[in-house]
Amino acid sequence: MANGTEQNSFGGRIARYARVSTAMGGLAARLAGQRYLGLKLERGEHAKELRDALGGLKGPLMKVAQILSSIPDALPQEYVQELSQLQADAPSMGWPFVKRRMAAELGPNWQKRFASFEREAASAASLGQVHKAVGHDGRQLACKLQYPDMMSAVEADLGQLNLIFSIYERYDRTISTKQIHAEISARLREELDYALEAKHTALYRDILSPIGGVQVPEVVPDLSTKRLLTMTWLEGRKILDYVGDHPEHRNELALNMFRAWYTPFYTCGTIHGDPHLGNYTVRPDASINLLDFGCIRIFKPSFVKGVIDLYHALQTDDRDLAAEAYRVWGFNKINNELIDILNVWARFVYAPIMDDRTRRIDETNSAMYGREAAEKVHRSLHEVGGLEIPREFVFMDRAAIGLGSVFLHLKAEVNWYQLFHDLVRDFDVDALEKRQTELLNRNGVPLPV
Repeated sequence: MANGTEQNSFGGRIARYARVSTAMGGLAARLAGQRYLGLKLERGEHAKELRDALGGLKGPLMKVAQILSSIPDALPQEYVQELSQLQADAPSMGWPFVKRRMAAELGPNWQKRFASFEREAASAASLGQVHKAVGHDGRQLACKLQYPDMMSAVEADLGQLNLIFSIYERYDRTISTKQIHAEISARLREELDYALEAKHTALYRDILSPIGGVQVPEVVPDLSTKRLLTMTWLEGRKILDYVGDHPEHRNELALNMFRAWYTPFYTCGTIHGDPHLGNYTVRPDASINLLDFGCIRIFKPSFVKGVIDLYHALQTDDRDLAAEAYRVWGFNKINNELIDILNVWARFVYAPIMDDRTRRIDETNSAMYGREAAEKVHRSLHEVGGLEIPREFVFMDRAAIGLGSVFLHLKAEVNWYQLFHDLVRDFDVDALEKRQTELLNRNGVPLPV
């Protein structure tokens, strides 16, 4: 296993900073002009300029933009809309470059370790690209190869993100972004560690193999390093393409995706923090392939209990139970006024599982209703002096909204209430803690701290 670590080079960070400094400086100047001089800031126009300036930067900043687009109030809506349009597909590395990278990971004779290895990337994303290969045992393989100098790129882009946040807070102090930045930083740094992703993949195979309907790739340890992750190739079609040809399976797909995401959470306190359509494919039998385990968030069992407690609090209008749930999640200075504000957003997120009937997600969780709820929460929080979003809440909220968006695309009609109750009917926080410890230890995944 060669090249176990990659330097977070000062030169790499400086080069990265230089490419966005003009865009960031322009944003700072314009926001300062609006606040202190009364100059009008055309935020929509400037947001487009910012997107254009950042569009040539492939790598972590694209991933950050995708994350920000699904966290309410992290940035003004104009900027979220523009940043979310940054292309998810980066240009792939050419074959000479791939050969050098593979040699750095597996040694100069790396090609002899495969029966075949495709020169063209099967897919390219923000942090790396995937090549199809065949092992000497005949298995079809997916080789996920990280782009070079990603550590420098991540640190540089996180620095720019911190600047964006600090500039925004000078303009609008309603939401403190300190913990949002800390959580995004931790998850992005983890995504660079493919050895950790291999453990996360094994954990998900362990959790999901008993339930059926969901397939997880198997890691090939002998062909993997911290910058190269080799797994079995799972053949499947894009979800919307499959549903277009087989609309009669949309509800079955939604059920499988619900189980794929929520079963790990309620049985191991674990979430897949990147539930967008590109991370699922569909097999001919309508079962799904769950892909990409770089962004995994593991919670203490008490956090999971808080999710269930808040559900019951909303059902029964129990303000004390809601207060305890929010405290467990990490919210500070809880009082009745803040509980009522937070409950507006909670009722939006929990709405599909509140009624025991078959329904579509967008009966209440449409984009318009979500925007109205977010704006109402923002206005109310501004009136009470603002709020700091706790770290534990960031990816839980992002993932729940992201998964809801997938269900919206599927137009599935399901009894979400019954699905939820089937999962949590026998929930016991002590049993979860014991089961989580066993699963994490068995797969070498660190326990949450």
